[in-house]
Amino acid sequence: MSVAFSLKDEEALNSRIGHDLVCLLPRLRHYALVLCRSPALADDLVQDTCVRALAAADSWMPGTRFDAWVFRILRNHWIDVVRHNKVEARRDDVDIEAAGGQTESGEPGIISRFELADVCRAIDLLPADQQEVLLLVCGQDMTYREAADILGVPVGTVMSRLARARKRLLELTNGGQPTRR
Repeated sequence: MSVAFSLKDEEALNSRIGHDLVCLLPRLRHYALVLCRSPALADDLVQDTCVRALAAADSWMPGTRFDAWVFRILRNHWIDVVRHNKVEARRDDVDIEAAGGQTESGEPGIISRFELADVCRAIDLLPADQQEVLLLVCGQDMTYREAADILGVPVGTVMSRLARARKRLLELTNGGQPTRR
């Protein structure tokens, strides 16, 4: 009788994880794009991550952050892919519409595209560890603790990487001069 109960619990857990994975897909794809810089490879990473998460559903502990668990699976899988294939990551041209932005006509739109391209080039110049922290904290609105859990580093390391990333971005995009608001 306890076997039937545990099977029922397992089915409910898998159903819940499947639903939560679907909700996470846009965020997972965005993170995968930052890691691998290829839309096709990002899609493959997200798909593989979902398969791995479902296969390892029993290792997720209810009551913990599900998204942090899945992001960590994605990151670890990417590291495995890079090690296995010795993939050289490359940056595709920025596609504003794919990133959820809207194209504008006229001078303001052109200036915005140039500024976005400048920021993307500056981010490309950051070390990978700073890029990841910047994406998780600024791009995914995660707390320092959540980013630290995903990356497997102390919170202080997240804070220092983010501070260095922000400082370097400022230097690269504005000559080190603070912008006026």
